[in-house]
Amino acid sequence: MSDSTDIGLLDPGAIEALLTARHGDPFAVLGPHEVDGHRIVRTLQPGAQAVEAIDAQGRVLASLARIHPDGLFAGEVPGQGRYRLRVHWHGAIQELDDPYAFGLLLDEADLAAFARGEHPRPDTVLGAHPARIDGIDGVRFAVWAPNARRVSVIGDFNVWDGRRHPMRLRLPYGVWEIFVPGIGAGERYKYEVRGIDEVVRQKADPFARAAEPPPATASVVADDTPFPWTDQAWMGERAGRQRLDSSLLIYELHAGSWWRDEDGQAPDWDGLAARLIPYVTGMGFTHVELLPIAEHPFGGSWGYQPLGQYAPSARFGPPEAFARFVNRCHEAGLGVILDWVPAHFPTDAHGLVRFDGTALYEYDDPREGFHPDWNTLVYNLGRNEVSSFLIGSALAWAERYHVDGLRVDAVASMLYRDYSRRPGEWIPNIHGGRENLEAIAFLKRFNTVLHQYHPDVLTIAEESTAWPGVTRPPAEGGLGFDYKWNMGWMHDTLQYMSREPIYRRWHHHEMTFAMVYAYSEHYVLPLSHDEVVHGKRSLLGRMPGDDWQRFANLRAYYGFMWGHPGKKLLFAGGELAQPTEWNHDAQLPWHLLDDPRHRGVQLLLRDLNRLLRSTPALHGWDVDPRGFRWTVGDDSTNSVFAWLRFAEGAVPVLVISNMTPVPRHDYRIGVPDAGCWRLALNTDAAGYGGSGVGQGEAWAEPVPAHGQPHSLVLTLPPLATVIYVPG
Repeated sequence: MSDSTDIGLLDPGAIEALLTARHGDPFAVLGPHEVDGHRIVRTLQPGAQAVEAIDAQGRVLASLARIHPDGLFAGEVPGQGRYRLRVHWHGAIQELDDPYAFGLLLDEADLAAFARGEHPRPDTVLGAHPARIDGIDGVRFAVWAPNARRVSVIGDFNVWDGRRHPMRLRLPYGVWEIFVPGIGAGERYKYEVRGIDEVVRQKADPFARAAEPPPATASVVADDTPFPWTDQAWMGERAGRQRLDSSLLIYELHAGSWWRDEDGQAPDWDGLAARLIPYVTGMGFTHVELLPIAEHPFGGSWGYQPLGQYAPSARFGPPEAFARFVNRCHEAGLGVILDWVPAHFPTDAHGLVRFDGTALYEYDDPREGFHPDWNTLVYNLGRNEVSSFLIGSALAWAERYHVDGLRVDAVASMLYRDYSRRPGEWIPNIHGGRENLEAIAFLKRFNTVLHQYHPDVLTIAEESTAWPGVTRPPAEGGLGFDYKWNMGWMHDTLQYMSREPIYRRWHHHEMTFAMVYAYSEHYVLPLSHDEVVHGKRSLLGRMPGDDWQRFANLRAYYGFMWGHPGKKLLFAGGELAQPTEWNHDAQLPWHLLDDPRHRGVQLLLRDLNRLLRSTPALHGWDVDPRGFRWTVGDDSTNSVFAWLRFAEGAVPVLVISNMTPVPRHDYRIGVPDAGCWRLALNTDAAGYGGSGVGQGEAWAEPVPAHGQPHSLVLTLPPLATVIYVPG
């Protein structure tokens, strides 16, 4: 067949659409096509001088004719075997395989499952994946953009020219795909999307597993080679380590500001692991919790405005470096929990916003889709593909990186349509209520799916309202989380501790009220990053009195918290008694440890952790009402609190807090057991910076008190918590 005949068969409108990157079905025009029994090959190579079709040995099969001056070539290529293209550029020759010579790439069943919101691992289908197809190495790209008029993959490999690799649309799923031969891991890329509104946008890949370090915004083709994990012992023991009756002591930190080198630079994952792991394990914590490390454009968001839900931030190294970090944590017996943000995303142009010219990932109506608190967009969780995108992310962190838990951010904002909105600024649900039914269904499904595949991975809700059943299984009408942050406990107790001791007697209930509802959910007691920023002051800064009283108050508060039912979370810097608010642009003030007062608080936290881990009564029945009993809960006059902790087969523990700067002598407290009770910890000990008041042991007298058959007569140190155990 002659070139002129072939040109006649190609619609001029199709040529124009290709050259202007408007063609919605490039595979119908480019690549090999059977025309009257002849194989006609067309290729678009803008700027090329000539193009030849060659065989595997480099022999010329045909010289393709230039059928348009802007770089469209076509010609008959004899035979049926594979051909390659030799492209003559100005001063260079390039040999490549034709991406339009490959058939359908994605399995129909995978696409259908993604469309139903039922594909557990959509990132194995969508995104960029090094692959070998028909014996050819390259990268398979796929992106969901159902309303786009045209999508191309662009990158260094095609000089970011959207005309060179327009993709194939897989109907009815709205997924675009292409295989680009000859490239591999490490390539930078984006998708160029011509939206239904005819606006051309360059978008990062929502399913990318790697990205450029900010402020650059391109996605990066990640190496899909499995990481060589050596944490088999940890993974085999994880279920037992993370049971409800286990000790859970969480050290929350921001990876970019925990420690910095002499030049003020944050370390990569390997550098962080070298310092962080021995420190945290030496302090006795069981887990680290990282503020969000999914890729995010703005560092000042602390990670809470992520765009790359599948990619560890390149700020700290490549994905395999994060895997090494987790692996090293596990080898040291330390669990890793990630903050995960499915509630909202930022409006950065290269991100998810109006991805295909429509509100694809977000709600279209700003009364549903715009979050006024953070100037972000709200995920449309009622859309199957969006739900699949997010749940797939959760599974990916658990499976690709072996993380041990996800703390889900801003759950309250997801549950209520009127969250932070005035009347008229929100849309009721279909029943006229304020509950976000789509988000409720999503959270139930998220917990169900994640626990189906990984029942020993924890899910923890940051939920600040009285929503019922946050930690109840979905089958029983709950949301299905393992734990909920006890924001009420945190707010009440910090408010109490900030008061001058002379006024505390009138606010006694602020320290006791949490026990009214303590077993309605499974709780984590959080002293998180949110409590040491935005003018709230540091924990030490909230404490009243002179310097001695401030430190004593903080130590007493930590003792109260560690003796209270609930798992424990402390933000980094709390153990240093940091006097100022947390600054994400600087490292923690480690120099404070030169001061014995700050060093004493750090030693106290270490000893509290060790005591809690070695004392079953302080954690075994955290979620069981049998594990707690007030002995003194009503002594508001003296601001004294005392309670007993119990666990199955364990000796009881007595915890007493005196929240005034006055020692209480000859204070009688009921206990269940006769004999000697030994002082296990005193926050007023001289080694912690205290006054050293108190007694090392006491003998129970056969004098009933507080509903107990025996009692101790003690000296209670000022502004202190003491813990006694029998024996």
